[in-house]
Amino acid sequence: MDDLVKKGKELLAEGDFEQALSYFEQAVLLDLKNAEIWNLKGATLRSMGRYDEALECFNRALELDPSDKFAS
Repeated sequence: MDDLVKKGKELLAEGDFEQALSYFEQAVLLDLKNAEIWNLKGATLRSMGRYDEALECFNRALELDPSDKFAS
């Protein structure tokens, strides 16, 4: 799973949002309770203009970790 997140972050930084989203979606399925992955997925969706879906991811991250100062 760490490899998926790492690759997703690289793709996100490169602006390849479709591919980054694919990696984060795979990672989140492996660890549904990982707030960081939900945030990364949300950030990717936001970058794609998919704001409603991004908000759902950010809310999920906050549900999992209410003290997460990185939640967007």
